[in-house]
Amino acid sequence: MGAPNSDEMEGKYEQAKGSVKEGFGRLTGDEEMEAEGTADKLKGDVQEGWGGAKRKVGDALEDVGDAIKR
Repeated sequence: MGAPNSDEMEGKYEQAKGSVKEGFGRLTGDEEMEAEGTADKLKGDVQEGWGGAKRKVGDALEDVGDAIKR
């Protein structure tokens, strides 16, 4: 398994940012801030998933390349 790529890292950042916004919105009663946080978390989930898929394809291609070299 390869190291996380930029999409995965940015996705994790968006999830964390969303959690903070969501919590702050709940704490202050700001429904708009809470909704923004939920949206940021969802965006982060999607971006992290996309990054994971890209990494898996890259890893599979490396494995095929290694098998061909043998």
